Amino acid sequence: MKAKKVLSIGIAAAVALLLGASLTRMKAAQSKSEQVHIDGDDIGGVVTSAKGPEAGVWVIAQTSSLPTNFVKIVVTDDKGRYVVPDLPKADYKVWVRGYGLVDSQPVQTEVGKIVNLTAELAPDLRAAAQYFPADYWYSLLQLPPKSDFPGTGYNGNGISAGMKSQDQWIDLAKNNGCEVCHALGDKATRELPTNLGHFDSSVAAWDRRLSGAQIGPEMGGYLERFGRQRAISMYANWTDRITAGELPPVPPRPEGVERNVVITEWDWGGPKEYFHDVISTDRRNPMVNANGLVYGAHEVSSDFISTVDPVHNTVGQIPVPLGDPNIPYAYSQTVVVPSPTWGTEPNWTARAKVHSIVMDGKGRVWGAASIRASATPAFCRQGSSNPSAGLFPVEKSERQIFVYDPRTKQFTLIDTCSASLHLQFAEDSNNTLWFSGPPAVVVGWLNTNAFDDTHDAEKSQGWTPLVLDTNGNGHRDAYGGGDQPVDPTKDMQIQGFFYGVNPSPIDGSVWGSLPPSATRFPGAIVRLNPGSTPPGTALAEIYQPPWNNPKAKVQGFGPRGLDIDRNGVVWTPLSSGHFASFDRRKCKGPLNGPEATGQQCPEGWTLYPVPGPSFKGTESGSADSSYYAWVDQFDTFGLGENVPIATGNGSGSLLAVLPASGKFVTLRVPYPMGFYAKNMDGRIDDPKTGWKGKGLWSSYATRTPQHIEGGKGTTSKLVHFQLRPDPLAN
Repeated sequence: MKAKKVLSIGIAAAVALLLGASLTRMKAAQSKSEQVHIDGDDIGGVVTSAKGPEAGVWVIAQTSSLPTNFVKIVVTDDKGRYVVPDLPKADYKVWVRGYGLVDSQPVQTEVGKIVNLTAELAPDLRAAAQYFPADYWYSLLQLPPKSDFPGTGYNGNGISAGMKSQDQWIDLAKNNGCEVCHALGDKATRELPTNLGHFDSSVAAWDRRLSGAQIGPEMGGYLERFGRQRAISMYANWTDRITAGELPPVPPRPEGVERNVVITEWDWGGPKEYFHDVISTDRRNPMVNANGLVYGAHEVSSDFISTVDPVHNTVGQIPVPLGDPNIPYAYSQTVVVPSPTWGTEPNWTARAKVHSIVMDGKGRVWGAASIRASATPAFCRQGSSNPSAGLFPVEKSERQIFVYDPRTKQFTLIDTCSASLHLQFAEDSNNTLWFSGPPAVVVGWLNTNAFDDTHDAEKSQGWTPLVLDTNGNGHRDAYGGGDQPVDPTKDMQIQGFFYGVNPSPIDGSVWGSLPPSATRFPGAIVRLNPGSTPPGTALAEIYQPPWNNPKAKVQGFGPRGLDIDRNGVVWTPLSSGHFASFDRRKCKGPLNGPEATGQQCPEGWTLYPVPGPSFKGTESGSADSSYYAWVDQFDTFGLGENVPIATGNGSGSLLAVLPASGKFVTLRVPYPMGFYAKNMDGRIDDPKTGWKGKGLWSSYATRTPQHIEGGKGTTSKLVHFQLRPDPLAN
């Protein structure tokens, strides 16, 4: 018995040893499989907190030892692992940010190192919420109830009599009003600045705040459209509740493919300069200008175009010339009511006011800018022999056209009768550039091939008003004004200009957006068919988002920018909290005639609800705001061809929707908080290198760079978005 017992113990011990060795080998194999592999120009490691590995948080590597400040950001995988790839040689601070955390202590390191990071859990929701996107805070805004509309004016309920519905109020609070310049809900706006002064109430403080700075009169104009005191009371109530402790809902961490995003940032511009457009390539061929300079336009802030060389990490500025020394400043250089940030210093000194820029197949940059005062030359006016002027003379135009050639470093200024604002090249043999803008209610075009050959601006351009075929005969006839009732015997002119403009790649038509106005709600998109001789044959079709339309399952309103895919489907963000597509091929009813004035094709629309919370007490979609849309026609990012992307101006992101599923991929920029885009561009630098050879470009385009995390002195960033196959790819 004793021998058997000893034998049993020996067997048990042997089994235990074997099991232990097996477990050790399994753990070693598992540990080996979980290792982070890096190259000599990477930094990698694992992020853990007191709870264990932290998945879906951001790791931020930044340095100031390059020619301009440089940041690269990645997301941890489901085991908390990270790899920051392809870093230029420098010393870096590496740290962690994420929802549910507070920022970790930075670790000093260099490339080629494994750096395990300790994430710090937020002590409470209030501390965690300081890192939430602006739109989550903005969703706490308590809007006037639907029952208060239409407004009854100053002596009534305080809402402007021009406000007919709560939807109009939302539109003005978002895409086509307050947030067209900057995000609301960031720390700078959800709190009242201490240096604003002492006031008896937050209403008085908000009234003073919105009167200050160089743009105070413009903000005052928006307030009057709301009903000034009613709007100010709404915002004061919002900040009061936040001060008292009200907190927003919790946003989700990045998931799935969102964890594969790599973000690179370069500082560019000055602390008062903001950007409108960024361009890196020819929209029609995204391999143009591969690895070349990226250009950014400063709109009303200064008369420069900024550049970044992403290969050498250097920045520059190109002065934009004026064609007329008498061009007025975009804004008065006298600040009557000081701002809490800049006092009486003017923020903006632009006169050329470069708004949007595009690139042609030669790598030249074309842009919208003022090259003279608003009065047009004689060939634009009544009595001119120009075919367009003979049909529709133009007396004033706000911006014209320039072209900059990087090879010669020379600008050529081109006087145009139609104003320019946004502009885009058609895919035709003339390399036609289409554009439109205030105050002229026309759409213009420039045959750039003809201009290159002759440098004759008059003979190379044309323009047309937007005329609907409301008599339905298929031809352009005598037309009445769009502010008059439809006359079934005549055609009708739309009293507006294209805000966004995009030629279709499939049929030669040109699409544009008409944002809402006091008399044109819910806004619309318009298709322009140039016809055989565009000044006299061009006909338009108008399509409003389905609003108050019993035939539509989902109601929407408030387009602003737009783009088009390779199939001719138009995409536009709506202030109702949707990203909308319109497919004209789905229309069942007539596209012209007396009934085709906007709501004739609800079946052509598909509305995708934008991620994020809605405003308190409303049935509207997301509180997020979107200025513009861009379609990745050639898969320059990695989500596929024809993927539409909207600017998430409240969420600090770009919002890509996958049309097949309707699901959104949120490309969040977590640092510095305050990312706000007005456009984007996609370029392929080297198709042989996979994800490393392509990506999207955008910029911090808020008009208030002092609202970006870091405050006064913070500059805009050029941002490069790339999508790798997994979170650890290097």
